[in-house]
Amino acid sequence: MPRLFQALLLTFLLLGGCAGHSDYMMDVPAEKAAYMPTADKALIIFMRPSGLGFAIQSSVFDITSGEPVFIAIVPAKKKVAHLLPPGTHRFMVIGENAGYMDANVAAGKTYYAVVDPRMGMWKARFAFEPVHKAQLSSSDLKEWLADCTWVETTPQALQWSKDNMPSIQEKKSDYLQDWTKSEDKAVLLVADGE
Repeated sequence: MPRLFQALLLTFLLLGGCAGHSDYMMDVPAEKAAYMPTADKALIIFMRPSGLGFAIQSSVFDITSGEPVFIAIVPAKKKVAHLLPPGTHRFMVIGENAGYMDANVAAGKTYYAVVDPRMGMWKARFAFEPVHKAQLSSSDLKEWLADCTWVETTPQALQWSKDNMPSIQEKKSDYLQDWTKSEDKAVLLVADGE
């Protein structure tokens, strides 16, 4: 194997374990992170347990209404709690591409979705991987939740989403139609909550 290829492979593997950082998100100490669903709201935890593409931000939006509503930026090795009303919702994650997930959620339940990085042409691409009922007691989920630390959105993140809305809208229109035609969609079901 050529030395340059070996060096690039080693660098890629080492960087795969790195945690990300976003100037737009605020770290939340574990002892202050008390995120729970409520009697009239569901909770989705978006997490990014992989360190792959750690330097690339993955921004998550609720596009249920058709318009992107900013939720958070989810850096590598971080997690975000999002309260939402029960019912059907559609989410979008942006990187080099736009990825989507539909979710039907019930009040008083907690749901989990992994923001999954993949190699792109110029930077990381992202997709959602919903955590289904059969995975709720898995060691993988426990490990992901333990490995990811909490972050919350800042006013600067909201401003970033406003400033970048033309690009966000463009990505949404470029990728949504193909996703809606796909047979392999990411979907969280009511029964996937705990």
